Amino acid sequence: MATRRHFTQEYKDQAVSLVLNSGRTIAEVAKSIGVHEMTLGKWVKSARESGRTPDKDLSESERAELIRLRKEIAIVKMERDFAKKVATWFAKEQP
Repeated sequence: MATRRHFTQEYKDQAVSLVLNSGRTIAEVAKSIGVHEMTLGKWVKSARESGRTPDKDLSESERAELIRLRKEIAIVKMERDFAKKVATWFAKEQP
């Protein structure tokens, strides 16, 4: 029988912050920190519902910059993924 792990509130808050501020998915963060993605998902949902989200403490200019940077990261990720696909395609074309 598996034993149940317990996490401090500070640990949960840091995990939630990773999800909300890094642009990574819940699944990616959960895998990297060794927590089941359903567990992390519940933490994120709880934090959002209770208003404990890290973004709440930001000023308007900081919030605008964060939004801009998140969009920029998303574009860079799309470009990276496209470059990988092109490189794979070219590698397959080589005799």
